[in-house]
Amino acid sequence: MKEYIILRREIPTASHGLAGVRAVATDPSLTVERVPAHALAELVAEPEVALVAPKMPTRLIKPKAAKAETRAEPWGVERVAGHSRYTGNGVTVAVLDTGIDAEHPAFAGVDLVEKDFSGSGNGDALGHGTHCAGVIFGRGLATRIGVAPGISRALIGKVLDNKGGGSSEMIFNGMLWALEQRAHISMSLGFDFPGMVKSRTSEGWPVQLATSEALETYRGNLRMFDAIMGMTKARAAFGTSALVVAAAGNESRRGDDPEYRLAASLPAAADDVISVAAVGRASGGGLRVADFSNTMATLSAPGVGITSARTGGGLKTMSGSSMACPHVAGVAALWWEAIGASGKKATARNVRAQLIATARSEGILQWDEVDVGQGVVVAP
Repeated sequence: MKEYIILRREIPTASHGLAGVRAVATDPSLTVERVPAHALAELVAEPEVALVAPKMPTRLIKPKAAKAETRAEPWGVERVAGHSRYTGNGVTVAVLDTGIDAEHPAFAGVDLVEKDFSGSGNGDALGHGTHCAGVIFGRGLATRIGVAPGISRALIGKVLDNKGGGSSEMIFNGMLWALEQRAHISMSLGFDFPGMVKSRTSEGWPVQLATSEALETYRGNLRMFDAIMGMTKARAAFGTSALVVAAAGNESRRGDDPEYRLAASLPAAADDVISVAAVGRASGGGLRVADFSNTMATLSAPGVGITSARTGGGLKTMSGSSMACPHVAGVAALWWEAIGASGKKATARNVRAQLIATARSEGILQWDEVDVGQGVVVAP
């Protein structure tokens, strides 16, 4: 029997009171159940079941080691937000990653709400989540590492274990948790399609059969993502919309062949998710698309030689679309604050619109829209 992720929708029920009959709904929920093949159709037909998808492995989008010459002051923050007077004050962000080093001085004074979905406990054994969180809201250090240092509350969902692996229900549960808390989501992780095929073939499956099952599983999880994103859009009418930002991935190899460019996978490929590509500095003051950065981006941001918080204290420099993603999440927080300060109501829709409308492609060498999206984000 396969394990399936089951998303149960909100079901209105009748409630009698002085005002008469009114609709009462419960929050959507996820469960994981082992279901025999013959019972699957019956499960899908249940009225409260919105969607059923097979579990799929997930993995950390591993950063690239920074070259010695890129180990410098955090240039990305200055590039996208150095001129802004906004700090992200009043905005709550959720970092769904490998956890966080909550004792790092860069997070002093921030209300960190940690929740482990991986089963490996809170904390950050790999340092990836700590680095990403530092790019978004790191503060209080001699060197500015955070794009939005005014953020005072952050949700830290550990959706990858201490080895950087996980499964899709960890991410989905983390997303629902963050959405219930009205937080905006940053994710630098990916769904492991190649790893699933490799796992099946190592068990003796024919390559064609293993690929077919992985494709079916990927398709089901894409639909699950789209269903959850659809819930965020539905909640926008009640003022609880959230922005979701995800890294495009690091599997391209433009340095070997300019055409060796891979498309973004889940979660970056899901509807209404802002997919983020990485750019680095070029000689002469311009920017260039990172050799490793995947395509199908919505926007791009600094992702090469990015200095941020290191687990255990101090700073560390890394490269990857994982580093570009939190730059966009941080700039989104600045726009959220700026729109609210203007007297308008900030929503995921108008913040997204501002991110796209103000993005800049000037100064990017030999760029293609499929590589950088609408350009590099700019803070208000």
